[in-house]
Amino acid sequence: MLDPGVLVSAVLSDSGPPARILDRWRDGEFDLVVSPLLLGELEQVLLRPKFHEVASEMEVAAYVDALAQGGVLLPDPAQVPAVATDPGDDYLVALARASGADAIVSGDKHLTQLTDPPVIVLTPREFLERLERG
Repeated sequence: MLDPGVLVSAVLSDSGPPARILDRWRDGEFDLVVSPLLLGELEQVLLRPKFHEVASEMEVAAYVDALAQGGVLLPDPAQVPAVATDPGDDYLVALARASGADAIVSGDKHLTQLTDPPVIVLTPREFLERLERG
């Protein structure tokens, strides 16, 4: 599961690890778990004025729609136990657990620095390394 920050980063740079991860997803190397809350957060961030030069409203809508259509769209978790130091990240952990995701891919220190996370948290670079190892 990719956190919204990774999905934003993929839009900002087409050569970094997040963009390469999305390329691997498009190639069918892994399933991408998404939910309405995750997609809503992504859309809200990308529609901020500071991103207008990077992506238009139509491009943002198309990107979010492509993720919803091509990803494994699950309902938002009903129960969201407190796990992360940033409560806004708890739904990501709950979604990963509910979906049976192998990992959460995030650059967010509130997730990468979790002690004994219920789902492994990998940075985008670590996730790419795992994909390359097969």
